[in-house]
Amino acid sequence: LPSSAEKKPTKGEVIAIGGGSRNSSGERIALTVKTGDKVFYRQWAGTEVEHDYEKYVVMKESDLLAVIK
Repeated sequence: LPSSAEKKPTKGEVIAIGGGSRNSSGERIALTVKTGDKVFYRQWAGTEVEHDYEKYVVMKESDLLAVIK
């Protein structure tokens, strides 16, 4: 299998959140996750980025499958 087919992690911790999306009226839609939440997400969700030698996945809240309590 090519390296691109390797299984990616699908569990992580929310490190930071943005301001949320906007509805058709321009009002903010509050996020349901918060910093520190443990989550499951879709295997190919988001975009991988590197900052200060750490790898992160930036994604939409809609790509999350579950918050682990």
